[in-house]
Amino acid sequence: MDFKNSKTYKNLEEAFAGESMARNKYDYYASKAKKDGYEQIAAIFAETALNEKEHAKLWYKAMVGGEVLSTPENLKDAAAGENYEHTVMYPEFEKVAREEGYTDLANQFAGVAAVEMSHEERYLKLLENIEKAKVFAREETETVWFCRNCGHIHRGKNAPQLCPVCVHPQAYFEIKAYNY
Repeated sequence: MDFKNSKTYKNLEEAFAGESMARNKYDYYASKAKKDGYEQIAAIFAETALNEKEHAKLWYKAMVGGEVLSTPENLKDAAAGENYEHTVMYPEFEKVAREEGYTDLANQFAGVAAVEMSHEERYLKLLENIEKAKVFAREETETVWFCRNCGHIHRGKNAPQLCPVCVHPQAYFEIKAYNY
């Protein structure tokens, strides 16, 4: 029997979806409890949300054969998911909401679809950067690199192999973006 066509696989999908949904709900509940002044309850919701995340990870790994896939494969999968959401899912949800008279929700579905399109573009650009070895090296004469751990600024074509301040590896560097 093909595993992906088995009832067990369908159960894994349902368990993954349920645990993922519970995690998000419990994070929302934790925020609300904190705002309402219930620190202990907030902490318990947050702790349980992390438990649910780990449960979801178990089921996800079982679905994909034991391990989370490589970063390029994950970027391709994420881009495909975002593409589906902005080209099929949200346009259909928007259409139904408009037909049923839920204009505000229809507008939100349309707005989120636009965001999902930018997510797809971002994932595809990141994939391209990996494929062209441009994650930690650029052709420009000087690029400003930022250590995500300690904040060190490095100028040059490549991010350093190790941060000279906190000694974290190159993986902690990104291009410094100014959005202010």
